[in-house]
Amino acid sequence: MDAKYFPKNIEKKWQDHWHRERLFETRADPALKKFYLLEMFPYPSGRIHMGHVRNYTIGDVVARFLRMQGYNVLHPMGWDAFGMPAENAAIKAKTHPAKWTYDNIDYMRGQLQKLGFSYDWSREFATCDVSYYRWEQLFFLKMYERGLAYKGSAYVNWCGTCQTVLANEQVEGGACWRCDQPVVQKEMEQWFFKITAYVEELLDYTFKLPGWPERVLAMQQNWIGKSLGSEIIFPMESGGAGIKVFTTRADTLFGATFMSLAPEHPLVAEICRTAVQRDAIEAFVERAKQAQRSDRTADLLEKEGVFTGSYCINPMTQEKMPIYVANFVVMEYGTGAVMAVPAHDQRDFEFARKYGLPIKVVIKPEDLTGIPPAESLTEAYEEDGVLVDSGTFSGMTSARAREAITAALAGREQGRQTVQYRLRDWGISRQRYWGAPIPIIYCDQCGTVPVPEADLPVVLPTDVAMLPNGASPLPVCEAFNRTVCPQCAGPARRETDTMDTFVESSWYFARFACADYTAGPLDKERVDYWLPVDQYIGGIEHAVLHLLYSRFFVKVLRDMGYVDMDEPFLNLLTQGMVIKDGAKMSKSKGNVVDPDEMIEAYGADTVRLFCLFASPPERDLDWSEQGVEGSFRFLARVWRMVAENLDHLRAAPAYAGNGDLPADLLELHRKTHQTIKKVTEDIRDRFHFNTAIAAVMELVNQIYQTLENNGKSGESRRVLRKAVETVILCISPMVPHIAEELWRCLGHQESVMKMPWPAWSEQALKTEETLIVVQVNGKLRSRITVPSGATEEALRRAAVDDGKIQDFIGGKKVKKVVVVPNKLVNIVV
Repeated sequence: MDAKYFPKNIEKKWQDHWHRERLFETRADPALKKFYLLEMFPYPSGRIHMGHVRNYTIGDVVARFLRMQGYNVLHPMGWDAFGMPAENAAIKAKTHPAKWTYDNIDYMRGQLQKLGFSYDWSREFATCDVSYYRWEQLFFLKMYERGLAYKGSAYVNWCGTCQTVLANEQVEGGACWRCDQPVVQKEMEQWFFKITAYVEELLDYTFKLPGWPERVLAMQQNWIGKSLGSEIIFPMESGGAGIKVFTTRADTLFGATFMSLAPEHPLVAEICRTAVQRDAIEAFVERAKQAQRSDRTADLLEKEGVFTGSYCINPMTQEKMPIYVANFVVMEYGTGAVMAVPAHDQRDFEFARKYGLPIKVVIKPEDLTGIPPAESLTEAYEEDGVLVDSGTFSGMTSARAREAITAALAGREQGRQTVQYRLRDWGISRQRYWGAPIPIIYCDQCGTVPVPEADLPVVLPTDVAMLPNGASPLPVCEAFNRTVCPQCAGPARRETDTMDTFVESSWYFARFACADYTAGPLDKERVDYWLPVDQYIGGIEHAVLHLLYSRFFVKVLRDMGYVDMDEPFLNLLTQGMVIKDGAKMSKSKGNVVDPDEMIEAYGADTVRLFCLFASPPERDLDWSEQGVEGSFRFLARVWRMVAENLDHLRAAPAYAGNGDLPADLLELHRKTHQTIKKVTEDIRDRFHFNTAIAAVMELVNQIYQTLENNGKSGESRRVLRKAVETVILCISPMVPHIAEELWRCLGHQESVMKMPWPAWSEQALKTEETLIVVQVNGKLRSRITVPSGATEEALRRAAVDDGKIQDFIGGKKVKKVVVVPNKLVNIVV
């Protein structure tokens, strides 16, 4: 055994050994307790970053720990391989996205393997593999049959830089989530998944996932955005169909003085009275559509609008209400039409003041006797209160009036109680090349025709030339585009949009359970054994996107009979970011730390240890070169502990807890079992790897102290060996290479990974003496050491006889002695 710790000498050796032994491959076994542990799989961007390392190290510790606890652990890895970054990079490098992607996969796989992660690589796949996305196309067809996949015209989020449509969830602050460039509204034909068909169940289960962070659940609840309210119909002055609005404030209806329509509202083009108005409105609508959605709903937006020349009728007051097109109204919320109540909505108030529209107060605070005049208002009163100037409803509270007004409207067929959701159907069409083709054919005779299941997969062609502006080459690829209609055998063309890459990641976790299955998308027997995922680990940035889509997809697969579960992930851990120089690591900020360089300098175990020790997993981790060096020094210290005492450690079996021990060895024995208990509970119950490592460090200190004070006598060798073996076993999930090497150096023939997790002894945890606090009249006056388990009488006598206590008692009379066993004695004088 080398006297010094050289990670390069051992890490590749044990990685190769684990691979040869296929140590981490697993199979379904109903006789064993299963545990499916999964980290969000990476996009093959070319290199892993420290965020990846932290995420995957956390998962690897848990996987190794659970294996040693006797679980049948599934811990797979694959690649989220479709998407725009590959396409853009390929265009820039003048290569093909497939080559760029698979080259990156090869490189990144090697990086992950250098870190010693315990993945079952036999289950590896990339979502751009035809063998994967062919089943995704099958799911699309089955969803199409059920009306869950449909095509419709809609205003969508268009990123001109990426040349594609984005789902609402992929727009962050009005910008593209990929390129951070502004997104505009554009009307297009798109394919959608009807996620709203499951909206109530998606919301309901956010209250049934106790293993998820409250923050994530709140984000999903907010995105679903359930609102209880009223649907009210405002008749048009000119007759015909009225304008339908949704409002949560039917109690303010008597104060509605004008109507605001979204620029995208279909009525806008119909109700312009004159050509002059039409020209003005068209110019305004075009300008409003170019604005970012987040800007249009922002509080600080300058409210602007154009009068259409038309009027609708307030169904309660029967007064005419002018209809405006307003820039702060969007189609995504409610019906795209807003009954404007300027006295009780701040946006309407600002708009009314700007355009000289009437303001009518119909709600007053309950504690006010008078009604504030509209002209004196400086802002809208938006709270509940008591109705005024509202006909027979005056005097009602807002809550009561909402019900009564809605009921009255329902009786006249002009309204009803209803529920609205912020969630909209998931737009999955992408106008890019590098994605799964949508299995649809268009025929002039037969219309929209789904590709027959027997003709799947629709293979994405790889012999296409990439276009320099990022546009998809599929529409101009005749070999792909031209086809035959499966119904009439006439000429037809294929759909050239590809699917959103979030479709691939919405079911990959199920495919991992049966990655080698070829008879269908999922082998139900194996899926039923492994799923749902017991522990999922990934970033908070996917709280709404990937996690919501995955939950929807599982419910669809359940209703199709592919799975029996309702939710994909029982427990979720969202780890913090890796921070350097006060900011998240990113290439644009120039603060990236290359994992390969760290491994080369310090070894994989050091990198792993630092990621675990520097911070609890749910918090951000501040990168520190000094912290990395400190982790290396600790591992070197553990190495020396074994290397310098190897002969003595190998000369005796580990102490089994039998026999009397001198005080210092008894203290080490106790510390050994305290460490096992602490590490076990910190990993199992809290994922607090940092405190678990700190406990092992304390045990190492105790071992060195015992070696210095007690030498290497026969009995001490046994206790020391038990303590050293405990250190190795407890750190093995965190730093597996050094643990494997030290375990073998001690003479063990089996891998440390095959060892059962150590158990602590409650008997060993018991201390022979207990420190007792002694108070006089409730004030701390002394501390005494007594035998553990001493009787109350013995505690009372020892406290009263203590010299310090005698000084405080003096000649005073002891009125009462209160004893709390094993904790304190309070003497009342």
